[in-house]
Amino acid sequence: MKFILGKKIGNSRVFNEKGESIPVTLVEAGPCTVTQIKTKDNDGYEAVQIGFIVNKRAGKSQNGKAFRYVKEFKGSTELKIGDEIKADFFTKGDKVKVQGVSKGKGFAGVMKRWGFSGAATSSHGTKHNNRKAGSIGSAFPQRVFKGKKMAGRMGSDKTTVKNIEIIDTDVENNIILIKGATPGIKGGLLIIEG
Repeated sequence: MKFILGKKIGNSRVFNEKGESIPVTLVEAGPCTVTQIKTKDNDGYEAVQIGFIVNKRAGKSQNGKAFRYVKEFKGSTELKIGDEIKADFFTKGDKVKVQGVSKGKGFAGVMKRWGFSGAATSSHGTKHNNRKAGSIGSAFPQRVFKGKKMAGRMGSDKTTVKNIEIIDTDVENNIILIKGATPGIKGGLLIIEG
């Protein structure tokens, strides 16, 4: 069971032995501190709670530090309270699952949000109707069904990318290079599980 919290730095590229370009996401992974160990005897399940980025403005928590981000991972582990998890927890070639909050895109129409083609063709007599959703119902049932694809807020959703590879780790600077794109903005929180 491998896990860590990280901050997305941005995107870059590296070159392999053949000279091929590999797109990567740079993640500042940790250091994370184990704040709590949950056991079946005390809590009814096994889990590890870790904290990331010490919040200097907040008061002290039960282990002496207050963290900006605290996350719990279910499963048993040999870690103890106070242990630090760094980038060397993962190795080159590991397959991981990365979770984050996708970029917010604000209020979007049906064409951008759902890929609609538009309500009408741009022919004679059509005016100001090209990007509209079109009909959303009829006389029955006199309401709009829940989940109807309509204009609205787009993005800012919890997104998970599974089975992506770790290309390299920089232990000195606590940086992990993950192949491809990961969800979220620069500086956003990423949850990495192996």
